[in-house]
Order: sequence, then structure tokens, then C-alpha cells
Amino acid sequence: MSNDQEHIDDFEEDSEGLYEHHRVEVDANQTPIRIDRFLTDKVANATRNKVQEAIKGGAVRVDDQPMLKSNYKVQPGQVITVMFAQPPRENELVPEDIPINIVYEDDDLLIVNKEAGMVVHPAYNNWSGTLINALIFHFDNLPKAKSNEGRPGLVHRIDKDTSGLLVIAKNDHALAHLAKQFFDHSIERTYWALVWGTPEESSGTINTLLGRSQKDRRVTAVYDEETGYGRKAITHYKTLKDLHYVSLVECKLETGRTHQIRAHMRHLGHPLFSDETYGGDKILKGTTFTKYKQFVENAFKIMPRQALHAKTLGFIHPTTKEYMQFDSELPEDFSSVLEKWQGYHKMQKD
Repeated sequence: MSNDQEHIDDFEEDSEGLYEHHRVEVDANQTPIRIDRFLTDKVANATRNKVQEAIKGGAVRVDDQPMLKSNYKVQPGQVITVMFAQPPRENELVPEDIPINIVYEDDDLLIVNKEAGMVVHPAYNNWSGTLINALIFHFDNLPKAKSNEGRPGLVHRIDKDTSGLLVIAKNDHALAHLAKQFFDHSIERTYWALVWGTPEESSGTINTLLGRSQKDRRVTAVYDEETGYGRKAITHYKTLKDLHYVSLVECKLETGRTHQIRAHMRHLGHPLFSDETYGGDKILKGTTFTKYKQFVENAFKIMPRQALHAKTLGFIHPTTKEYMQFDSELPEDFSSVLEKWQGYHKMQKD
């Protein structure tokens, strides 16, 4: 893979943090496509409207020439640069009185059971309503690290539409101690996922390289060793319930890459149920009969997000040095859909 292909979306932020800059080289095999659609697919967190506004403002250049037409069709080999205005930094960390489900707290840390739909920290298009906004309202002087700027107390994160357990550090000592456990992969993290179909092997390990997709920058993709692209990602899985059409699978993370379980289960051929980003929002197993289709669509309505829950979390306490483990129940949407699938499977067997 060439250097240009590997860095298809080179990103940097200017010294004052007012703008973000992207550089995209159009692949030699790219078919002509509208520039606004092309950039929406290639630039992470770029919406069609955001791209079109940048084009109107003269912030998009093709081969160093201003491009003012959203319907212009890109050509192979062209170099496109984009400059997006950043929201003001002071808006990132506004304390907000948002309820938090705290399942444990002491002087060093707290364990939060995050609801699906809540973003963990302020980022593109989500500058408020996040877990961090809630935390800084409820807690003073959460620790900050240079590598974690704008995310006080945060040791790890889970996706917006994934529910479950997070550990938050309340002081510098706890932050450093917990961060090292994540770095050493000694933290125990177990997720429950409802996936389409049933894995051929009831248990196993998925060991691949994962990196941002070069076709769609919002998606994590699996790469071969030969490409030299991506970072090592390891997921241990075990089938807990085989319901023929879907299965309840336990996933233990050895590493913690973006969308790791979602990308790995799709790679295994079993996307997460209702996961729109990775193709799980379609009927991938079962008949085409109307009643079955209605049953599945009803389940999608009950759980319009990926069926993934961070169920357990285990680690060495930063101060007491004792091992601690926390477990959480499945949220209502997940448990309801699982119950419906169990009932449907039983009905088909009887």
C-alpha cells in the first residue's frame, strides 16, 4: 500500500484549534462522483450539509484551486483539501445537570452504567449532552491528562448506542493506575451481543488488524497483515444462547479498538442485530414470510441500535490493590428483544 493510500484522510488541527484540515487523494480507480458525496464518505464526522457549507465558503480546494460547486465530480488522482471551522473550545466542557446511573463510588473512582444514546465525551456534532458534561456538573476537579484533553476522568469509552459499564477516575493517581491497566490489557471487559445467525465454532478468538475503512471513514475495517495498515485487535467470544436466527454471544476484549466487537463479528459473518453501520439492520437469517418479517421489524423498532451491552468490568483498585468486578443487567430494550427471540425460537421448535 502506498503512503498516499494509507493516509487517504490526513488530518490536522491548526495551532489555535479554530480549524481542522483534511487532505484526501482520490484513488486511481475512483469513478466520477459528486464532490459533496465523496467528502461525506471519506472524511470522518463530515455531514453532507457541513461539506456543502464548506464548499460555498471557499474552504474546499481541488488540486489547490477553489471549488465552489457541490455537484462537481471528482476525478482519479486529484488532491482535495478541506478546512472545517471548529466549534469554540470553551463550548466543549459545559457542566450540564444530566442524571448519571452510578453503580459504585469511592474516593478514587466511580462506575457508571451508561444508557444507550448518550455520547461519552464532546466531539463532532455532539458538543453537549455527553457523559463528560454530566460528570463535570456532579464532580469537581476530575483529573486531566495531556493525552486525554477535554475528557477529564475518562479512562476508556464505549459507543454512543452501546450501553453498559464505564470506570471514571476521580484523581490523578487513579487515572494513571487505571490507564496503565488498559494499556497492559489487564482490564477485564465482557460484552453481551445479539448477533445474526450462529458462529460455526461455539467459542474462539478473533485476531486481526483493525483500522478506519478507506471506503467509508466512519467504519472500522479488517486488514491483512500484508497491508501493514491497522492495529492489532483481539476479541475472545463464546456463544451463550443459540436461537438459530440470532445468537447471544459473550465477547471479551483483549484490546480496545474503535468498534472492535462490531467489526469483528461482521468479519466472522455475524453482524450485530440492528447495527445499521455494519449491516445488521437487515434480515440476514430466516425466511421471507410476511409474519417473520413483521416480527423482525418490530424487534428493530424496540431496539433501534446495535445490540451490544458492556456487561462486566474488572480491574485492580488503584489504592487498595484489590481486584474489583462489576456486573450489570441488560437494559430493557435488549432484554425485551432477547426474550422475543427466545419465544419465537421456542415456538418454531414446538
